[in-house]
Amino acid sequence: MEAQFEKYFAKMQKEMQIQTDLITARITDKIDEKLKPIIEQNETLKKKVEQLEKKIEFMENEKRSNNLILHGLQEGEKTTTELIKNVQEKFLTELNISIEAVDINKIYRIGKNKKGEKPRPTLLSFVSGWKKMEILKNKSKSKELQLTEDYSKEILEKRKALIPQLIEERKKGNVAYIRYDKLIIQDNANTKDSRKRELSISPSTNTQAKKQQTSTSSMNNKTNAFDLMRARSSSNSSDYVRQRSSNGPEESA
Repeated sequence: MEAQFEKYFAKMQKEMQIQTDLITARITDKIDEKLKPIIEQNETLKKKVEQLEKKIEFMENEKRSNNLILHGLQEGEKTTTELIKNVQEKFLTELNISIEAVDINKIYRIGKNKKGEKPRPTLLSFVSGWKKMEILKNKSKSKELQLTEDYSKEILEKRKALIPQLIEERKKGNVAYIRYDKLIIQDNANTKDSRKRELSISPSTNTQAKKQQTSTSSMNNKTNAFDLMRARSSSNSSDYVRQRSSNGPEESA
């Protein structure tokens, strides 16, 4: 009796588990059906947010595209006009570049003025990008000023993270530099030049050797042909003389 009861109880437990699993599956399906449009809507919103973030980043970078950051410019100006004159004088003496007031869109010091500390960086925004590019091309001439482009916080963090790899590549002898938020790596220029020189010398040397060989062979062929023709001419003349002498002298009419 006891054994039958245990079997019956186990059977009931199994059936209850099956029913529970079925009910759970149905509830899960219903929840999934209700959540599915919410999940799809959430994905759509995520994509839109990403697109908006990219647009904002583009607009932010576009706004900064004509900006330069000046480091090392001594403070002492009291007005914006004095700051502009200070920048004009430094660019003229350090870079030999003349800047007019109309070239400048805005200019100001970055951060709060704290006495006893190094000069604050100066943000200089130009009306057009060509003046900025002219300054960047000549920035290595300056001994006092350090010029950098104006990047957003996110881009600066990416550039900072690339610096260890930049140093490592330069130690290997490769030409490496950071352009915007990417690390550009080129092979060693000396190795490339030596390879180019080897490639430029070897084929031409071989070509010259081949031309010389061809020229020599051609001359030899010409010489051999001339000798053969001369030998044949000599042979024909000898045969003719022998034939005339055997026939005797011609009779006069």
